[in-house]
Amino acid sequence: MADDLIAIIDIGKTNAKLSFVDAQSGETTWSLQRRCTIVERSGIRALDVAGVECLLLDGITGAPGKERVRAIMPVAHGAAAVLLAASGEVITAPDYEDSAFGSVGETYRRLRDPFELTFSPFLPLGLNLGRQLYYLRHTHPELFRACTAILLYPQYWAWRLSNVMASEITSLGCHSDLWRPREADFSALAKSLGWDKLLPPRRAAGDVLGTITTTVARITGLDPACRVLCGLHDSNASYLCYRASRPADERFAVVSSGTWTVIMAHGVELERLREQRDMLANIDAFGSPVATARFPGGREYEAIAGDDPFTRQPTLESLKGVLQKRAVALPSFAGTGGPFVGQRGKLVNAEQLDAGERGALATLYCALQTDLLLDLLGVPSPVIIDGPLTENPLYGPVLAALRAAPQDDTKKADAPVFAGDNRAGPTECARFLLGHSPATQLRRATPLDLPGLADYRARWRAEATSRSPYANPPR
Repeated sequence: MADDLIAIIDIGKTNAKLSFVDAQSGETTWSLQRRCTIVERSGIRALDVAGVECLLLDGITGAPGKERVRAIMPVAHGAAAVLLAASGEVITAPDYEDSAFGSVGETYRRLRDPFELTFSPFLPLGLNLGRQLYYLRHTHPELFRACTAILLYPQYWAWRLSNVMASEITSLGCHSDLWRPREADFSALAKSLGWDKLLPPRRAAGDVLGTITTTVARITGLDPACRVLCGLHDSNASYLCYRASRPADERFAVVSSGTWTVIMAHGVELERLREQRDMLANIDAFGSPVATARFPGGREYEAIAGDDPFTRQPTLESLKGVLQKRAVALPSFAGTGGPFVGQRGKLVNAEQLDAGERGALATLYCALQTDLLLDLLGVPSPVIIDGPLTENPLYGPVLAALRAAPQDDTKKADAPVFAGDNRAGPTECARFLLGHSPATQLRRATPLDLPGLADYRARWRAEATSRSPYANPPR
């Protein structure tokens, strides 16, 4: 119907969001957001699934237009799963940033499949879902024995709404160590330890698992006929809406931003991936591997810029101030991943920067990291920015200038950078999965005319690389 709404549940590592969007136009009609918290559950640092559920149910209950919601789609961050007992009780939902996972790191490293088979890099903490499961199996065996089902994070929310269990490939294939992309099968690790048997049958992201439960309908006031989609990994949702609206043979990249800045490159060979640079193969909603690189951009931006609201809207003048003062941010400022994981971040000549200049420095840093990863992936054009970085007035223009700037005395080919809408990824993904044509609105970023930017990039890459234990990135 013309006034039907879609509810999108978007659970990121930092924020949980609930939005209603118009099924026909994609316009957001209502939304709410709150910070995600971490709790202690069964002696384990865990995601606050109970708190998020209260937010969702209370939010829907008081939302205008809830009676017009015809479908619900969950998306959620990767490296997350919820372990359930036979009764349906949550045993735990481990937080991948728990330092306790480090205690089994080297033992686990010897057991996991080679990178060349899973294209899943060995990551810090619990960023490999397999390490989380291995840790629980060996340090909390009584809890793990009680586990009868493992639900990947988007499908946990689909189950809570519909009471139907499923798995889905985009979360299963997200640096989990549980999947071999080219074989389209579970890893030897997952099979040998029986984890493949604890994951429910796979369903497609757009499959309707069922309608909402009578309990959810009674609590929220939603139409009992409201359908629940299987859902998918959040960065894959951003990628899918652009993948579905572009020619199948076009090479392009989507920069999905948030806590993580994830660059998914369509048409790039997996042989370009380098484990030590935190490069990996994600699996898209069609089941195809996608060459990917990433860094914790949201966390690093905050670490460099600070929490002054003014740092979120840097200006061209503040960026010029950064260049004039020769201020530099050298990676990395979060220990959870990226091409320079293991290095300690360093600020140079930043003491006299004001709040706006700190925001400009953080923006420049994120653009430099993105530009580097695009080069490592070998992405020529175009580049599409999705998520919160679309609202940064400098990020797109700076990235466009970097992509167009000469390297090694060679001018780059035309490499356009486009910005979508902050919420375009999950919104248009949901509309596509429900049978609507994606209506992505892109605006081309005009490269900033910044004398000295190419030299600044060359110095930044040289200095960052000199501090890295790994092979040199492209210059």
